[in-house]
Amino acid sequence: MSGDGRASEGGEEEVRGARRIPGPRGAADDLDLESVPLPPLPPPGGNGPDETVPEQAGAGEQAVPGDGSKPADPDRGHPEAEAAALEPEPKPEPGLEPESGLEREPEARAPEAHAPEPFMSSAAPVLPHRVLKALLGAWALSACSAEETAAVEDHLTECAPCADEALRLRDAVGLLHTDGSLDLDPTLRTRVIDGCLGRRPARIPVPEWAAPYDAETARLDALLRDIGDSEWHAPVRLQWFEEERAVSRRTTVAGVIGHLLAVDGLLSAALGLDDPLGGGEVPLDPTERTETYWSAEGPPPTRAVREPWRAQSHELIRTASFAGRNVAEASVSYGTFALPLQDALLERAFECWVHGGDIADAVDYPYQDPSAAHLHRMIDLAARMLPAALAGRRRAGLAGPAKDLVTAGAPGRSLHLEIEGHGGGDWYIALDSPAAVGSPERAVAQVALDGVELCRLVAGRISPVEAAAGQEGDREAIRDVLFATASLSRL
Repeated sequence: MSGDGRASEGGEEEVRGARRIPGPRGAADDLDLESVPLPPLPPPGGNGPDETVPEQAGAGEQAVPGDGSKPADPDRGHPEAEAAALEPEPKPEPGLEPESGLEREPEARAPEAHAPEPFMSSAAPVLPHRVLKALLGAWALSACSAEETAAVEDHLTECAPCADEALRLRDAVGLLHTDGSLDLDPTLRTRVIDGCLGRRPARIPVPEWAAPYDAETARLDALLRDIGDSEWHAPVRLQWFEEERAVSRRTTVAGVIGHLLAVDGLLSAALGLDDPLGGGEVPLDPTERTETYWSAEGPPPTRAVREPWRAQSHELIRTASFAGRNVAEASVSYGTFALPLQDALLERAFECWVHGGDIADAVDYPYQDPSAAHLHRMIDLAARMLPAALAGRRRAGLAGPAKDLVTAGAPGRSLHLEIEGHGGGDWYIALDSPAAVGSPERAVAQVALDGVELCRLVAGRISPVEAAAGQEGDREAIRDVLFATASLSRL
């Protein structure tokens, strides 16, 4: 090419050493700006990498070799070389590489400015519905990452079906991770029976006064079904009070059930049922009946004693239910005293609970107290038996003399028995005569006890001096009542 820009003759021959001239460029409107990488920004106050301004010599001055300027061009003075040198150096288009034979001079790179760190968003990731639904199980198990948990919980506020499913899964996880005991809820049987009877009442219902015995025999039977064969020989120590001292007797789990079977036979005989001790002359005292049964058994009894005991308890409840109201007042003799059948069944329910606790302690089994309503009735029976027990101790010289005798049915000196907690209430115990009536107006002392603590005292499991009782008033009356309460216990 000549100096005027026209193509010279022999245009196929390129000037040796000259840079290649790029082809025509497109219009600026046709350029895709997003596909073009942006050059790095120069530092403040500096020039870009392509903005180096060369120093220009003055008019008529030439660079002298060796003085730090560029060496003299060997083609200087050649017309075509001078024309090519006057052409501006084109900038390469993006994507075009220089020829392999030409090396580019290294360019001075401006120091890169510190790029700002990318902003990390704390928002939950946007996930499709099917993915969020698949994550519900992991979310219920708390196995999701923090981002997944946030995404699922945001989704649950907007999607009702997924929210319902999440609640069901959380409930299921609660069942999988239970820390409670594997033993059945002691109230499960009662709740199931109540639910069944609520739908279809029994044709012949169990009398209300027989309900405590029905419940306690069922609870004890559930314990006996759960223990192994070897545990029937576990040692059990039975305790009670005679006069002023504690007495104990060693036996086994099977021996305790034999004791309950023998004493329950008193109620069977009163209802005309078979006595487990057989016919003929059999003792009426509960302790003598137990000793007779144990001696007749020979070898120590085993699990086989459970079936006759449970069959007898079922027969007692069935007979009492069919007999109706008239049988409630039938007398049951205990040798030295007698009780109506409704009180005798309540006393047997109390005995069943106490000995159930003895067995549970021997085999390390959880055992709950009776319901509040049943426990209240047991405490009421003990309170009604206390005046007679006081009179018996007074005849034996173990209690102080009566201080104010009154006619039968009249209010006499009384002790206020305040029972707190489970099955609690207030009772007034006549102090001087079983025929007198307890009265709040004539109360001379007060004793406060927990309901279960009082029952343990009645059963002979703690001594009168160990009972945690709040006391106020006549000290002699308080002592007599506490020791009379312990005297109600027996084998």
